[in-house]
Amino acid sequence: MGKQQSKLSSHTAKYRANGSVEETGPTRACRRHDPVHTDGVTTVAALTPDLCLSGGRDKSVAVCSWRSGAELRRFIGHQREVTKVTSALDSNRIFSASRDKTVMMWELHGALGPRQRFPGHDLVVTGLAVSPDASRLCTGSRDNTVCKWDIETGECLGRTAISRNLVTHLCWVPGEPYVIQTSEDKTIRVWDSRELRVAHTFPAKRHIQTSCDVSQDGRLCLSTSSGCAGEGGEATLWDLRQTRERVREYRGHFQTTTSCLFLPRGSAFTPSVATASYDSTVKVWEQDTGACLATLCLEGAGPLASLAACDSSTLLCASVNSGIHVLRLREQAAAALEEVAVL
Repeated sequence: MGKQQSKLSSHTAKYRANGSVEETGPTRACRRHDPVHTDGVTTVAALTPDLCLSGGRDKSVAVCSWRSGAELRRFIGHQREVTKVTSALDSNRIFSASRDKTVMMWELHGALGPRQRFPGHDLVVTGLAVSPDASRLCTGSRDNTVCKWDIETGECLGRTAISRNLVTHLCWVPGEPYVIQTSEDKTIRVWDSRELRVAHTFPAKRHIQTSCDVSQDGRLCLSTSSGCAGEGGEATLWDLRQTRERVREYRGHFQTTTSCLFLPRGSAFTPSVATASYDSTVKVWEQDTGACLATLCLEGAGPLASLAACDSSTLLCASVNSGIHVLRLREQAAAALEEVAVL
């Protein structure tokens, strides 16, 4: 792992409004910390503005400082690769999903063992979302089901199966009882978590939908598509109030786009969104026009698996080959991404 990291190099490119590319050359040397995981990192989230939450093929869940690289906690209990991690807002509770078909809850300031277990899926768990009040958990799996759980008791409060609904991702709509879900059947579903029923299904896309995110105001949804050789791989913006048609597409990745997010308010380039792809690139897009503001190629990183935002200018990116990359969006006359650290 360390040897792989030492060979990494990166460069940035600025995208003009007409779509042409202006190379900006190599970025400054980034800091190299001891790897957080001993194998590929599959999922990453921002626990606080200073702390990074991650899961990997080494079956562990880790909490570390993305600024210093210092490890704070490591949770071990899953029997197979960790697929998703998330946390409850203003809580020390951490949730992880795994290929071992289970979900576990850990406490940042508690015992190292799991505080709660949520067994019940028949296949790998690929969706994980916690409610804004931290009382309910929704999970999704390749077994075609979405489940709702009581966090305190671990009781399954509901289970709904839909044929061919191989779940790829879940995210909760801020301030609402709704959960957005992407699927291998190429659709994006809006679930009403109160009755665990589908409230709306967006028009199907041409490719598998791999991930989703919801804007902080709960009005917009972003989804990503699988792709290969320049076909597919787009991100799509949807309006959760006008649910008939897509609002906008963001095209530029050459392979499957695996993760997306709305950048937090405060950046000079907001409103904007970010995407990561199997093609080893991270891109930042102007939300309203679809123009690509900046791109960063993480050469040697392999497929990029997951994105998270620490603040308005700092992103975390999980890679299969080379750990967690800390990226900085430079707020100058033209936006540019640079790699500042690897964990």
